[in-house]
Amino acid sequence: MRPILPPDALVGWMNNEACARIARRSDPLGDIFDRMERYCVEHPRSPSAVRRPQLSRRGRTFVALLGRNLQSGISGIGNTVEAALRAFDLQYLRALQPPPRKIKALK
Repeated sequence: MRPILPPDALVGWMNNEACARIARRSDPLGDIFDRMERYCVEHPRSPSAVRRPQLSRRGRTFVALLGRNLQSGISGIGNTVEAALRAFDLQYLRALQPPPRKIKALK
């Protein structure tokens, strides 16, 4: 026979889960990094997962940055963490491509 759990056995567990949810909501920075970690797990070979850019928030906009600043580094900007990381991935891959060659017109 399996032992029967006492009636209050899950109450402590449920309270711990509720506390953890409240703590995650009260720690927006932790939520941002959790979302970045989830993106990197879902896209393990992406530039974001391999290079791990700095992630910051400016108002309602997220910025993923690899380098010192936006002008000299590679960045991705988006309304969500995932959108910023996708934009970073595209910019990173675009930076690796050679510039397009100009075709000379024949006269």
